[in-house]
Amino acid sequence: MPPSPLSMLMNRIHKRVSKMIAQLKHHVPFSPLVHETTASVQKPSLVWVKNRYFWSSRIAHLARVSVMESTQSDSPVLNRVSRNARTVAQEALFDYLHSTRSFSFMDAEHISKNSPIFLQNLLSKIDSEKDVARSLTRFLRYNPVNEFEPFFESLGLSPSELQSLLPRRLMFLSDDRVMVDNVHALCNYGIPRGNIGKMYREAREIFGYDYRVLASKLQAYENLGLSIPTVIKLVSCCPLLLVGGVHSDFVKVHEKMKDIGLGMDWIGRYASHNGTYNWNRMLDTMDFLDSVGYTEEQMCALFKRNPALLLQGSGKNVYVLFGRLLKLGLGMDEVFSLFMRNPQVLSVKCMKNLLLAMDFLFEIGMGTEEIADIVADDIEFLSSSSLKRPKTLCKELKVKRVGLLQLITEDPHKVLRLASKSKCKTIKQVISPVPSNHLEKTSFLLRWGYTENSEEMMKALKKFRGRGDQLQERFDCLVQAGLDCNVVSKIIKQAPNVLNQSKDVLEKKISCLTNSLNYPLDSLVAFPACLCYDMERINLRFSMYLWLKEKGAAKPMLSLSTLLACSDARFVKYFVDVHPEGPAMWESLKSQKG
Repeated sequence: MPPSPLSMLMNRIHKRVSKMIAQLKHHVPFSPLVHETTASVQKPSLVWVKNRYFWSSRIAHLARVSVMESTQSDSPVLNRVSRNARTVAQEALFDYLHSTRSFSFMDAEHISKNSPIFLQNLLSKIDSEKDVARSLTRFLRYNPVNEFEPFFESLGLSPSELQSLLPRRLMFLSDDRVMVDNVHALCNYGIPRGNIGKMYREAREIFGYDYRVLASKLQAYENLGLSIPTVIKLVSCCPLLLVGGVHSDFVKVHEKMKDIGLGMDWIGRYASHNGTYNWNRMLDTMDFLDSVGYTEEQMCALFKRNPALLLQGSGKNVYVLFGRLLKLGLGMDEVFSLFMRNPQVLSVKCMKNLLLAMDFLFEIGMGTEEIADIVADDIEFLSSSSLKRPKTLCKELKVKRVGLLQLITEDPHKVLRLASKSKCKTIKQVISPVPSNHLEKTSFLLRWGYTENSEEMMKALKKFRGRGDQLQERFDCLVQAGLDCNVVSKIIKQAPNVLNQSKDVLEKKISCLTNSLNYPLDSLVAFPACLCYDMERINLRFSMYLWLKEKGAAKPMLSLSTLLACSDARFVKYFVDVHPEGPAMWESLKSQKG
């Protein structure tokens, strides 16, 4: 008789948990919970080394200059570089790429504005106290640079990654037209250039596709019923989706998400560009919850309330908690029963509290059987409360750890409540904190990812103006416009001044960009600072740009940063003087606005 689907799932879960337990055998049974953090990355040190030489298939007799070779961080040349010198250097690099090397306006501008390390090293080759523009122009005229260096840096790759990714024997981007065409295909689809570097690092194969192949692969995911913004988000964080055919595990997850009433567009809203997702593990997690007894409605509500449960580690935390409970000695049926009676335990916050509570009990010397009894009897309280450290509680109760262990053994319910950091917090408050009508500014920042008393928090308190409830109102205004909460949180971290404007002003600017100028709302994600410019600048520059488009003298849908962030002189040079009637139209528009 063939095994049932449930038994097959249970075997998979047993194998996965057994593997996890085996990996923990060399450690203490319950080590303190440690959050996974990425390895710290040092800022690239800048060190003087000899010039490397790159050879092009087109001109083999000229020595090439690689300016990404590091220079000493304490170099007096770099330390003396002023902001004005860097701005001039950006313009010189732009002119070299656009005018000399025939890069498109958008490519040249993006590279010149988003390759700061390359520019720093470039400035180290000249005397920055003299005429920077003339010196750099002269340097670039006689020292062609490896164009892949600033190009890759502008796509989001760090200088430390470049050496292993630079193509051998090539220095001009035109020497690898296939790669550049695929980058343009991703850009044209709507993928931010800053995310493409990660895609190149993790799935270089997709940059070798023939013409239109990449577009057809993106279309294949749209054919599953996904929206374009969702496809953009998912392939940005999981570029391997574009390698080979449509990812089979992804399709299964997609079908399962549709069955429970969410769909992949939900994942697209909460997925992080910096995340990596294991679709097979996600599927196992959902099958596990199904076998525990969660209905489709319950599962849908659980994920809506706690997106991180599925997205952080692709459901790994569910298996971690499951394994820890089994290791306590609880049976499989007992664990299932606990989850069925207390579905809130699987929220991210509750899981963290429960794991820390088990660590607390282990740290004071309690045996696994006693811990299992306490968890089984009081799982709702343990998962809803954050406990003090044993040392702190011993000091408050004026006992040693042996005495604390005895007190908890005699009356665990009472003593654990004394150990709780917040006596009045209920399970509902842990899962769904209710915002106050008059939030303090600190409370507002804590809700959106800032760490209490951190340097980042201190800086944010100085940048944001207004009460917490006013900041929340402006935040909600951006959400109501159609942006996802997590996206808005990222926007205000990148451009805090956005929230220093009234709700009415924000609504007026968003309406202007999306309704009058027909820019998609997602364009705010790529350049949130556009909301910080005054309406006069926005209206004036876009009026000129719209006039140029009507005359066929400008490309459609240029980026907001291209039109708003450049200086007045540069805007006149590239968006006014490019048409014979441009200067007269520009003066006319300025007089109308005046």
